[in-house]
Amino acid sequence: MAITLEETISRQVHATPLSWILSRHTFWVFMAAVAACIALTLATDTFATERNIFNVTRNFAFVGIIALGMTAVIITGGIDLSVGSVVVLSAMITGMTMAGGGSIWLAIPLALAGSLAVGLFNGLMIAYIGVPPFVVTLGTLSVARSLAMVLSDNKMVYQFGPDHELLLALGGGSTFGIPHPVFALAILGILTGLAFRWTRLGRHIFAVGGNEHAATLTGIPVKRVKILVYMFAALTAGITGILEVGWLGGVTTNLGQGMELNVIAAAVIGGANLAGGVGTAFGAIVGAALIEVIRNSLILLGISTFWQGTFVGSFIIIAVLFDRLRASRTNE
Repeated sequence: MAITLEETISRQVHATPLSWILSRHTFWVFMAAVAACIALTLATDTFATERNIFNVTRNFAFVGIIALGMTAVIITGGIDLSVGSVVVLSAMITGMTMAGGGSIWLAIPLALAGSLAVGLFNGLMIAYIGVPPFVVTLGTLSVARSLAMVLSDNKMVYQFGPDHELLLALGGGSTFGIPHPVFALAILGILTGLAFRWTRLGRHIFAVGGNEHAATLTGIPVKRVKILVYMFAALTAGITGILEVGWLGGVTTNLGQGMELNVIAAAVIGGANLAGGVGTAFGAIVGAALIEVIRNSLILLGISTFWQGTFVGSFIIIAVLFDRLRASRTNE
């Protein structure tokens, strides 16, 4: 039996802070990540070491940054399969520009511009032409990686001209023992969270995902919102590409291959609803952290990394089932 509006308001008014926290999907994902960390600390001698924690935080930062953009896309009811290819395109533009003698201050804007161009194309095709997001982004997945191959002649780039060391420090360095990509994730996470919660654009993003037809009738620029979220997803992928080439010290055309799957998984595990209308920046970060802890645990426990897909896929299914169960209980 569906609850009435009065009952819904009454529940919200009388809910305690603790009950509100316990009802959040992101809270339970966070607790799962914490429990996994504690279990690994007790089960192994290497998980809690400074070096391993450094690697775990750096690695999940790359997925977490893109998961912020992916969460915005999923909230609107869309999907972006091209982010892994945008990573390599951005990295290759950075590498080739610097290898040709250009400064890092030229390479980074060019890389981000190339990434935004892919996002703009995705958004225009989806918003104005009406092509399904799956089809458009599947196409740009192939196109962006192909452009990276053409740009580099399918060769590895590992010499970055006069700003070589600066690029390596940007992606592979640390400050106060914290990897630089983690700082980028923290800044983007805070900005994204504030945008979701306190800006008009944030409210529009959730409105589009909740009910696109109603959003259109209320005067929300739905098409513009869709373009912006796909550009944001591409921007986060572009930033990740720049950081990854600095961390790896080189770039090949297989960089970012399959990364879109982990990014989507991080967003969904973190609470983003594939039907649209639900998602948080913190959830995207926590989902990325949980996936990296799973991957790291398989290595430390001597389990074949081939099982990673099974664990990640299982978590996606569990997250979706949990969300469905919570929704059904709310409507009782």
